[in-house]
Amino acid sequence: MTLSLTVSDEVRALAPGFRHLAIEAHGLVNGPSTDASSALLDEAARRLAVRLDGRAPHEDPHMAAWREVYTAFGSKPSRTRNSAEALAKRALSDAGLPRINLLVDLYNAISVAHLVPVGGEDLDRIRGGMRLVRATGDEDFVTVAGGEEAVEHPDAGEVIWRDDEGVTCRRWNWRQGPRTRLTEETVSGVFLLEGMAPMTLADMEAAAAELAELLEKFSPGAQITTASR
Repeated sequence: MTLSLTVSDEVRALAPGFRHLAIEAHGLVNGPSTDASSALLDEAARRLAVRLDGRAPHEDPHMAAWREVYTAFGSKPSRTRNSAEALAKRALSDAGLPRINLLVDLYNAISVAHLVPVGGEDLDRIRGGMRLVRATGDEDFVTVAGGEEAVEHPDAGEVIWRDDEGVTCRRWNWRQGPRTRLTEETVSGVFLLEGMAPMTLADMEAAAAELAELLEKFSPGAQITTASR
């Protein structure tokens, strides 16, 4: 893989059961959501309902583990949910899952079907390597509020993903910044799957393999590499 992804010792001490898998892809083809990507989202919601068997998403042991870690770094998990729990809640609602664009639909479908946080970043917009760290509180997080660009700062001790330019995702995987998100112009991306014990490495690898297969299907000829971290 060409992108450096590191996890700080402070984060590993906070969450010793954390692991992640990264899929790097070049030669991607993105565009608006399609009937095929929409069908994948609907099927993912169906798979999730079978998996939960009437339970709420936060009652799943993997989601419960994420809630414990969010609480440990000072975040309220019922208000700022990890990305997988937030998507799962939407998938089970009457509104259903949002349709964003083709690539985002693919990784959202995997996140929901496997109940694992998955994120996607545009490699051409990342500056330097990506690092999972505990924030000092001085870092810049450039976002959009009321249609205008705004700069926020994470809380001291908050877990963030960042690159050389600033924060790319706040509260671990709660809210991604617009600077590095996948757009319809994206041709190179990194897809990050994040798990906590009790989710096994084998389960994460199965989710990553399914996502890699979808990327190959929807972007024929793309160069795809998967690495465990």
